[in-house]
Amino acid sequence: MVDSAGKAAHRSSAVADAWSVPNLFPPHRARPKVVVKADLLPAVSVLSTAGLLGIPLGWLWSLMAPAQRERVVTADGQRVPLELESWHRFDDLAIYGFLALATGLLIGVIVWLMRERRGPVVFVAAAAGAALAGWLGTQIGVAFVNSKYAIDTAPALGAVISAAPQLESGWIWVAAPLMTSLVYALLAAWNGREDLGRRLG
Repeated sequence: MVDSAGKAAHRSSAVADAWSVPNLFPPHRARPKVVVKADLLPAVSVLSTAGLLGIPLGWLWSLMAPAQRERVVTADGQRVPLELESWHRFDDLAIYGFLALATGLLIGVIVWLMRERRGPVVFVAAAAGAALAGWLGTQIGVAFVNSKYAIDTAPALGAVISAAPQLESGWIWVAAPLMTSLVYALLAAWNGREDLGRRLG
C-alpha cells in the first residue's frame, strides 16, 4: 500500500514537472559597475602610446606616396602637372587613408587584448589616441615629403620637377579613430559578457 502510494506521488510529481511553466524571469543579478579610477592611468598610457604611432604612420606614407611630376611653364616658376599626373592627388590621399585604417585596426585589437582593462574608459582613450595618431601622421608625413622633394634652386623654363605629395583633405585623420571604434565595438559585441571578460584576466 505504501509502495503504491509512493509510486502515485512520484507519477504526479513527474506530470507536474512536465507541465510546469519555465521561469521566464530569472532572479535579478547585479551588473558589474564601470571601473574608472583603476583604469585612468592605463588609459593615459594607451592614449600616449597610440598617439605615437602617428610618427611611423607619417613616415610610411612619405615613402609610399607618389610625387606629382610638373612642368615649369613660365619664367616666374609657374608649373602645371603632366598628363595623368594629377591622379596622384587622389593616390596620396587614398594611401594615407589605408595606412590610417590599418593603424586604427592595430590599436583596436591590441587594446582589446588588454583583458583586465576592457571597458569604456580605455576604449575612449584608444579612440582618442588613434585620432591623435591620425592627426600627427598628417603633420609628420607632410613635413617628411616637403623635405624630401625640396627644391633648392629655381627650375629652368620647361624643366620637369617632382612636386611633393600633399594631403588635400584634413579630415583623413578621422579614418584611424573610426576604425579603432568599429573594431573595439565589434569585439565587445562578439564577447557578449557583461564585464567583457575582465574577471577572467
